[in-house]
Amino acid sequence: MSKQKPNFVEWPSTLRTLCLVCLILISNQISMIAKEKPVKVYIMIGQSNMIGFGRINPDTVRGTLSYLCLKEGKYPHLLDYNGKWVKRKDVWYVQTTVGQRQHWLQPKDEYRHIGPELQFGHIVGQYHEEMVLIIKAAQGNRSIGWDILPPGSQRFTYDGRTYAGYNDSTPSWIEGQPKKPVNWYAGKQYDDFVSDIHMVLDSLQKYFPDYKHQGYEIAGFVWWQGHKDQNPAHASRYELNLVKLINSIRNEFKVPDAPFVLATIAFEGWKLANDGLTVANAQLAVSGERGKYPEFYGKVKTVEVRDFWRDKARSPSAADYHYNHNAETHIEVGDKLGKAMVELQVIRNTKDK
Repeated sequence: MSKQKPNFVEWPSTLRTLCLVCLILISNQISMIAKEKPVKVYIMIGQSNMIGFGRINPDTVRGTLSYLCLKEGKYPHLLDYNGKWVKRKDVWYVQTTVGQRQHWLQPKDEYRHIGPELQFGHIVGQYHEEMVLIIKAAQGNRSIGWDILPPGSQRFTYDGRTYAGYNDSTPSWIEGQPKKPVNWYAGKQYDDFVSDIHMVLDSLQKYFPDYKHQGYEIAGFVWWQGHKDQNPAHASRYELNLVKLINSIRNEFKVPDAPFVLATIAFEGWKLANDGLTVANAQLAVSGERGKYPEFYGKVKTVEVRDFWRDKARSPSAADYHYNHNAETHIEVGDKLGKAMVELQVIRNTKDK
C-alpha cells in the first residue's frame, strides 16, 4: 500500500513557518530584482473612451463594475478576499492631459469610472517580470482628421472644400473664399499629447514614486479613438492619417519598431454603419497580418471589439457615444488590447533571440 504524501497543514508548525518565511523571502527577492530592471512603459492615446467611462458603482445597476463583479461573479481577479478592489503593485498608472492621476493600478471609487487601462494593465503586468508604467494621454471630442493630425500631414480636398494640413488654423475652406481661422490648429492635440508624455518621462521620479533610476523602455503604444472622425471628409482620410500617426509617434519617442495595438470603434456593435463603418474598416486595414502594410507585420495589430457593445438595457446609461458607460465594454476592450500586445511582444522577443 502506497504512502500518502503529507499535507502542508499537517507539517510541524516550525517547518510550516520556515517554509512560509522562505517563500516570502523569495517573493521579496524576485520583487527587488524586478525593480532593478528597466521599467516597461506603455503609452495609451485616444479620446474620451480611452480616458474611460466604464462606471464603477453602484452594485445595484447593471453594467457597472461593481455589479459585474459582485452580482454576476465576473472578473474575480479584480477583488481580494475581502471583496475590495485589488491593487497591483507592479503596474503604476499615470493619467495626463485630463484629470491627472497617479496610483497603483486598481479601480478607484472616487474617480467613478475605469477605462481599458485596467484590464490591459493586468494582462501586461502578468506578462512582464519588470515593473510596468502606463501613461495615458487622452482627450474627449478629438479627431485624428483635425485635432490629433500628425506632423507633416498635407491639406486635401473633399467635395469642393479644402481641409487643413498640419499646423493650419482653419479647419476647412472653399478655395477663393476667405478663411476663418480658429483659436486652435490642426495637430495641436497631437502636440499636447506628446508634450504631456515627455513631461512624465522626463520627471519619472515625480510621477512614479517607486522609480529607482533603473531606466525605462517604451514597450508599446495603444490607440482607441474614432468617434469624432465619423464624418465623410475625415473618415475618407482615417487610414492615411492613422498610418502616419503610428509612424510619427513611434519615431517621436525613438522606438520606430515598437508594438502598436488599437481597437476598432464599436458604437451600436455590428450595426455600425456609414462613416463609422469607414473608420472601423480603416482601423482594421492597418493591422499587420492583413498584408496591406508589410512593414507593420508583427508590429501593429488591430482588435475587433464590436462584440463588446452593450445596449442601454444592460448598461448604466443611454450615452451611446460613451458605450452607455458599460464597464464590461471597457474591461473586454482592455483585455483584447492587452492580449494583442502580449502577442506582439512574444513575436518581438522571438526575433531578438
